[in-house]
Order: sequence, then C-alpha cells, then structure tokens
Amino acid sequence: MQIISNNLSFQYPDSDTKVINSLSFSMHGPGFNAVFGPSGVGKTSLARIIAGSITDQEGDMYTKGITTILYSYNMERLPGWSSIGTLLQQVTPPGREALLEELIELFALQNVMDSPFTRISLGQQNRSNLLRYLVQDFDLLIMDESLANVDEKLRQTILLHIKERFPDRMFLSISHNLMEVATFCKEILVLGTREKSGKGCILQGLDLQQDAVLDKDRLDQSMLEVMNAC
Repeated sequence: MQIISNNLSFQYPDSDTKVINSLSFSMHGPGFNAVFGPSGVGKTSLARIIAGSITDQEGDMYTKGITTILYSYNMERLPGWSSIGTLLQQVTPPGREALLEELIELFALQNVMDSPFTRISLGQQNRSNLLRYLVQDFDLLIMDESLANVDEKLRQTILLHIKERFPDRMFLSISHNLMEVATFCKEILVLGTREKSGKGCILQGLDLQQDAVLDKDRLDQSMLEVMNAC
C-alpha cells in the first residue's frame, strides 16, 4: 500500500494563493499514518485530493495497492430523525453485525443507541460517524479530526484498538494533536507554513501498539522533530 504525490499543487478558484505548492512525498501502509501542520497549510485539501473529492489539482497524486478509499471528517452529520442504533444498523453490511456491536462498546456509545443524532454530544456524534465507516469495506480510511471532542483516555483506547483490529488496512489521520500524532502514527507527513509551502517531509512516529510501554524520551524527541519541521 502506498500514497504517492509528485509535484502536487492546488489552488481554490476564489484564492490568489496555492494552498498546496509543488508537494512531493511517498507514504506507506498498512498502519496508522498522519498529516500534521498548522491551520491553513492544506491538510484537509490534501485529504480531499487523496479521497478523490477534489480533482482539479496540478501534478500527480496516486495510490498503489489501494482500491477503496473512505473519508471521515468531524463536521459530517448523520440524519437527526432516527435513532443512532437504527442508523448504524442500516449502513452495516450483512455479516458485520458482530463488528458493529464490538465497536459500539469500544466507542462507549451503548447508552445513546436510542437517541437521535441531534440529541447527543459532539464527541458522541463524531464517534458515531467514524464507527459507520469502520464497518465498511476499505483499504484506506482518512480520519480528518474524526475524534475531535473525545476525551484523551477514550481516544487512546479507540486508536489502539483500531490499530489492533485492522492490521491490514491503512489509516491517514489529519490532526492538530501533536502528542497523538507522534505517539500513535508510523509515518507523519509534516506540512510547513505558507513560507515553507511544498516542503512537506516524512518523519517517523512511535507507532505505539496495544500493551506496549510508552517511551517518553522517544516521544519528546519525536514531538520536537515534528515541531521543528513545521
């Protein structure tokens, strides 16, 4: 599995500035990878190009060994007129009911299954939305701030379980959480400021696994490297 960008550029029609400018990189899977950088450097635009919802970019963006790409983002909302349980059951493919129940428990959503989407918290909405993608067929799942508004302990539990449960899939996390990116991700594409536009670089995260002991010195070093690259 591989994501490859070669001299990629993109500019919104109503803007005079390229949000992505001559960006080249290669990222490998399976496993958890990330795109990190300050606001406005093109993280979501890059995610949408990879997912195929933006198609008028310049340069090359392609994948190898990846057929199905799904894109989950934290502002996506499910219909509010039906219960969460009903909505999730409706989108779960046949034969994946056990996986659905497993993820409902993992995501701590058991108590809101009878609630409409509009009546639950933002964190519960984001977890429900991410869950509906995890029960689908995919090779690459892009998670664009998909666990925003979720407390740190639960977020860590979810990430570690996803990594263990889907070892043959590729995940790309778009996140502003430096510690999370450095701790759980394998490869980190760091996008610099507009003054460094196009100078994205791949750094190595700790790729923490279930039941592993966190090396705080290595984490500090990884976070420092990522910050210096921005």
